[in-house]
Amino acid sequence: MSAITDTTEQRHDPYPSRLPEERWLPRQDKTVWSQWRPDAPLTAQQADQFDRDGFIVLKDLFTEEEVKALMAESTALRSGERTLQEGSVITEPGSDEVRTVFRLPEQSPLFNRLSRDRRIAGIARFLLGDDVYIHQSRLNYKPGFTGKEFYWHSDFETWHAEDGMPRMRAISASLLLTDNDALNGPLMLMPGSHKHFIACAGETPEDNHRSSLKKQEVGVPSHEALTKLASEHGIEVATGKAGTLVLFDCNTMHGSNGNITPFARSNAFFVFNAMSNQLQEPFAARKPRPDFLAVRGEPVAIEIASGKLT
Repeated sequence: MSAITDTTEQRHDPYPSRLPEERWLPRQDKTVWSQWRPDAPLTAQQADQFDRDGFIVLKDLFTEEEVKALMAESTALRSGERTLQEGSVITEPGSDEVRTVFRLPEQSPLFNRLSRDRRIAGIARFLLGDDVYIHQSRLNYKPGFTGKEFYWHSDFETWHAEDGMPRMRAISASLLLTDNDALNGPLMLMPGSHKHFIACAGETPEDNHRSSLKKQEVGVPSHEALTKLASEHGIEVATGKAGTLVLFDCNTMHGSNGNITPFARSNAFFVFNAMSNQLQEPFAARKPRPDFLAVRGEPVAIEIASGKLT
């Protein structure tokens, strides 16, 4: 038995997962960690909606010029025009088409500025009630005709089990870089599902990330659990024009269908974690995942930028 496993067994784990049998556990953490005030970056109604549903969709935060610049930068990162860090590119299952590019701030000055922009990072800091750092960043790309699905999952289940994120105090920010409609595989979410933690069945395989980044099969709820969640909470799609921002809680159940339309779907994705919620040893894996998936060590506070991106 490894030292990590020994430590894991001795720690109090509020959200045990990767168990012999699936379990439902109540959420033990807040969703919105700040009291609303007039100078908050969200309206009181938006903050209440995030607390209730576990996500919000914000439109018209970025100008058309900014969106075009980000789209051009996205194309450059995917097309091979840039030299990218080794191991930071994940391809589609069964093909060489780019599915994901990780470490956006480290590989692009423009996306670095975006990650620190007050219109994204400022909202995350307010919702989490703490200074924040980027736990993970990536460019998601779902090409036309061949883009594969992302199966239903709670991000926190994986971040807790495999990265050692102790509590539900993290938020994902997805900026749409292409128009997302009901046809080209948009993000689907179950509103209110963040109030339940589905402790998934099964042990974590060695180096599980090598396969899960292409197709996640461990740390996903059963069909029975998903049916119950969907029956209780319903399913909504996060659609919008390019430049729309989707913010969702780390424990909100979400996924997306494949894309068989001719129209690609792309988004820039940043995970903000509270500085008080720094990673520990994994709770249900023998070793941590690589740094490009989960920033470890001393967090860096987000510098809230002002002004336009272009």
